Amino acid sequence: MTTTATAERLVRLIRDTSSKIPDDVLQAIAAARRRERRGSSAAAVLGTVLENCALAQEKGVPLCQDTGTLTFFVDRALRGRVTPASLRRAVARATALGYLRRNCIDPVDGKSYDDNCAEGAPVVHYVDAGEVPGLPPRGVALIMKGGGSENMSRQYSLPDAGLGAGRDLAGVKACILDAVKRALGYGCAPGILGVAVGGDRATGFETAKAQLLSPLDEKPRAGDARERALAKLEREVLREANALGIGPMGLGGATTLLGVKIAARPRVPASFFVTVAYMCWACRRRIISL
Repeated sequence: MTTTATAERLVRLIRDTSSKIPDDVLQAIAAARRRERRGSSAAAVLGTVLENCALAQEKGVPLCQDTGTLTFFVDRALRGRVTPASLRRAVARATALGYLRRNCIDPVDGKSYDDNCAEGAPVVHYVDAGEVPGLPPRGVALIMKGGGSENMSRQYSLPDAGLGAGRDLAGVKACILDAVKRALGYGCAPGILGVAVGGDRATGFETAKAQLLSPLDEKPRAGDARERALAKLEREVLREANALGIGPMGLGGATTLLGVKIAARPRVPASFFVTVAYMCWACRRRIISL
């Protein structure tokens, strides 16, 4: 593939991520609407969400006015071809074409980077294929995460006396459910959680966000006792969060979360972090192969 063709593919990746909700998320929202009581606020909100998704895809315009932080995960094999400079050019072109809003602000002087490009923007991670969910050889993944949902992301350190949470999976669950309760509807519920158990502070957030690439309809985990324990925790958190009654946009209902994806990483003896990356219903993610 030529450099020009690669550049066009990257621009299309940004356009499609911004305007098209993934099929698994769309199906989860539609199923949630069917579960809500007919005529309820929850059903009305989810109906509006589905209409928004259909219109955005039809018109090729952003699903949400907050086009978010762009985080790319790139297979290391593409490092010489998909460079940070090439990704910045793609972001700048996508912004000029209206696929992204001007959404990048300097924290010191308040200056707007009108092309959405600056040091650290977009965010680029080079990883081995398979190191993050769903990334194939020679793959590029993109997550667009809005500020409202990013504000609801949290990190805990166990033990947590305030939550009565110890250094075990029961304590981990207490932290995750606390994050859901504190988010209420502010993160544009129903949400999706990416969770990292363990790691250090920085890799906890990176790992948690990467879990948001996991399809909601993927097959249940198999494997050893460790994997089965995490799968059980995912199911329990989803069930108990949806029993809280927070509902879409915090207006009440049976659907507070659409999914929960949890990964575990080694930790040092002195630290036990639980990191929760909250994603709003507009779970904008897409993966391509080059």
